[in-house]
Amino acid sequence: MKRIAALILLASLSANVLAFEPFVVSDIRIDGLSRISAGTVLNYLPVNKGDRLTSDAAQRAIRALYQTKFFSEVEIDREGDIMVIKVTERPSIAKLTLRGNKDIKEDDLRKGLKEIGLSEGETFDRLSLDRVQQELIRQYYNRGKYNVSVEPHVTNLDRNRVAIDIEIREGKVAKIKEINIVGNKAFTDKEIRKDFESDTSNWMSWYSKDDQYSREKLSGDLEKLQSYYMDRGYADFGVDSTQVSIAPDKREMYIAAAVKEGEIYTVSDIHLLGDLVLPEETLRQLVFQKKDQTFNRKAIEASSDAIKSILASIGYAFAKVTPVPKLDKDKRTVDLTFYIEPGKRVYVRRVVFNGNTRTEDDVMRREMRQLEGSWYSQPAIDRSKIRLQHLGYFKKVDIDKKLVPGTEDQVDLTVKVEEQSAGSLMFGVGYSQYSGIILSASVSQNNFLGTGDSFSVSAQRSDYVTSVSATYFNPYLTDNGIGIGYNAAYSKSDYGDANSDFVNFTSSQKSFSAFLNIPITDFDNLRAGLGLSSNKINLDYQYYDSTGQIVSQSLSPQALIDYQNAIGHKTIHSWTGQLGWTHDTRNGYWAPTRGGLMSLSTDIALPGSTVQYYKIFGEANHYWPIGRGFVLYLDGQVGYGKTYGQEYDNSFGDYIKGQKIDFPFWENYYSGGVRDVRGFQDNTLGPKLCVGLDANNKPLKPDADGRCNGGYYAYAQPVGGAFKVLGTAQVFLPLPFLKDVNTARVSWFLDVGNAYKDYSSFKASDLRASTGLSLQWQAPIGPLIINFAMPIRSKKEDRHYEERIQFTFGSQF
Repeated sequence: MKRIAALILLASLSANVLAFEPFVVSDIRIDGLSRISAGTVLNYLPVNKGDRLTSDAAQRAIRALYQTKFFSEVEIDREGDIMVIKVTERPSIAKLTLRGNKDIKEDDLRKGLKEIGLSEGETFDRLSLDRVQQELIRQYYNRGKYNVSVEPHVTNLDRNRVAIDIEIREGKVAKIKEINIVGNKAFTDKEIRKDFESDTSNWMSWYSKDDQYSREKLSGDLEKLQSYYMDRGYADFGVDSTQVSIAPDKREMYIAAAVKEGEIYTVSDIHLLGDLVLPEETLRQLVFQKKDQTFNRKAIEASSDAIKSILASIGYAFAKVTPVPKLDKDKRTVDLTFYIEPGKRVYVRRVVFNGNTRTEDDVMRREMRQLEGSWYSQPAIDRSKIRLQHLGYFKKVDIDKKLVPGTEDQVDLTVKVEEQSAGSLMFGVGYSQYSGIILSASVSQNNFLGTGDSFSVSAQRSDYVTSVSATYFNPYLTDNGIGIGYNAAYSKSDYGDANSDFVNFTSSQKSFSAFLNIPITDFDNLRAGLGLSSNKINLDYQYYDSTGQIVSQSLSPQALIDYQNAIGHKTIHSWTGQLGWTHDTRNGYWAPTRGGLMSLSTDIALPGSTVQYYKIFGEANHYWPIGRGFVLYLDGQVGYGKTYGQEYDNSFGDYIKGQKIDFPFWENYYSGGVRDVRGFQDNTLGPKLCVGLDANNKPLKPDADGRCNGGYYAYAQPVGGAFKVLGTAQVFLPLPFLKDVNTARVSWFLDVGNAYKDYSSFKASDLRASTGLSLQWQAPIGPLIINFAMPIRSKKEDRHYEERIQFTFGSQF
């Protein structure tokens, strides 16, 4: 066929060259051009003025012009000594429309079409359209859609243009009717197929799509099948054949694979050959496959990766480690050799940044742990990538290496980033079951003028809280990464609603603080600060007339009223010191899958404050990937508060003049809520107090159901405590239909915790627990959290505050 096509082309080229005697070209004229300039044609033409034109030269000229794909017809003639080229231009593509494609995104389709030469503004070639049709059908076949039809329609327009409409009818994915593995004896079908992505239809197929056939999935499953056997000693396992057949209606697939299990092999010896660079003892510690153990391909591959990783950490960026097993089928043993080729030790000549149109290079360079002029280090590069991601300025960060041309020991690094908006002007409406409707407005910029400095101004109003705050932070006050920040805030809270389940008091607080952020290592930071605050606290007192009769019933618990009277102040002035430490190894901010965060912070109301106290809060959490997209998360929190160096000025109730002051109730820890022990209302677990006095003029105490018999409120009000514990276990679930885990996550959780009056009041029997499912979604309206929770450990007094469904959304977080 190729020979016939070549003869036809040769005949057509000969036909387009009119017979003439060879002559010297004095000039060149081109007829038939409309869109294409004469200069463009002359650039491709292998004939110039003054050349001698023969029939062979004319045929080469025609061939060159056809190869440009600009023309559908080319003819060469002569008028005297003038070379005349007559052309018919191919039409240009004025419009390209795609219809019916759902499985393949239009942007991806258009990108592929453009590579073939089919895009708006390009010259139209019918052969290219045919190739596109066949390629699209092939791609849909690979996705298991064998009923697909691709119909291109070409409409001629004026001025030698065409409009192309590609109509795609994808059809439905062929379902897997049967998977048959033949030859397996050591393991059952269920065992060897448990990690397959492909499966026959089952009750979860609507979710996992595992019954939809695709060639890529089948190839991956066969590789998993081979790995399953080789990880269990079957070193000579093989898939002898695979057969995929389709039903006549192209809706059902039948898959069969014949396997040869072979025998179980034991590793008889392990050798390390080549240029080892490091001591053999050091490298052998990285070989996880041991002598006399059952052959395990997974352990062998992990050994190769570990050796390459340690070599890459000391400059050998292109090291190769090739494991070669030599099988002795008679003894059923494997003699294993690792061939190590470290290559040249290289250093980084230059680090180049691409894609940062707003962020200054210096802002990115100061996060790099791989320095120019130093030996290449893969751990330093990986850490640099994580630090850049943690800035929050970029959607995507990639770091590529490339050998410097003409050298073997130098590489250039290219840091490619895709920037995202680092600033926002936001007006929002949110809702929380705790705070009701939340109105908010904020102006923030996390990368001011590309310098990396951040500032924000925000205001918020809800049923209970009104707040305004302004913050500025310079992360690099010094070259070694010490940052400085300032915060000014005003907040007013009013829990005076007579129908509220929360303790009744109002506060009005003004504060200012300055802080330093001091990096200790790439993973550790210290934070130190000083602040001033003034907090006016109003409780709802019981009032009497001149005769001693009660005019107004107190709406606040008597113990809080007595505490305020005992310290003798309604306005609390504090100057505070803060000291904190964090250790962060997470591989992401919104949706990490490995690593963890440990933190310890101390807030101290320094001597001279109205009430002198300190609060210590510690947290430790960690993420572990546990396979198949599941991630285990464990978190523990402890909060502790205590006063120091002060005594009561007055005696009221249980508070005696001269005794040590108790921890201030307005600084108490609370438990329960959407982000705490789920399944309970926000801040409702822990100590509770009744409002009202008994017959002996003593504060009422709640009964076992949490009720206050004879009190102003039916139920005791949560007041928090000076000690708090919280433990959480979560398993994040894979979502096959969601490619970007940074958008949403679903998890099963188990929460355990409570708040206590003080540390000495802690009892494990008082811990509350709940379990359920949680959805976290970065919605356009702001972060959204929905919990479906069920308390599994509670007491009668908690039932009033239990919630099965909890949600909060908006820009308040």
